[in-house]
Amino acid sequence: MSARVNINCSDVWSSTGFPMNQGVVEPDGRRIHLTGQVAWDAAFNVLHKGDAGAQTHAALDNIEKVLAAAGGTLDDVVSLTTYFVRADDKAAITAARKDRFQQAFGPAATGIQVAGLWDPDLLVELAAIAVIPHDRFHEHKD
Repeated sequence: MSARVNINCSDVWSSTGFPMNQGVVEPDGRRIHLTGQVAWDAAFNVLHKGDAGAQTHAALDNIEKVLAAAGGTLDDVVSLTTYFVRADDKAAITAARKDRFQQAFGPAATGIQVAGLWDPDLLVELAAIAVIPHDRFHEHKD
């Protein structure tokens, strides 16, 4: 069984200090592509209006719940795309990600500023790809 391998090259801008790695070699396991997650509760209420850092935490909570339903954790995320509305929120989004991802398990990451999201009160959307090791993966029954 292959383990996760992070790739960080000294002649590319350093990801040190960010909860990410320049490249992540997928380990053996079941790959899961998650729908973009936002700061919605189960009834589609927007949480933490106006607070991009708290919305990032809420979106990561949703990602964590989806992964847990199949035996996974945030450490299984190998790629994360962050869509954000306001450039001024980058520090808050990064701080929230640092709270939740360790450097050793930081995913390959991309950030994209957008004009808006599905609901005008949403400031952040996270699209993740995770690989759950075979020994932890289980079929989810709703």
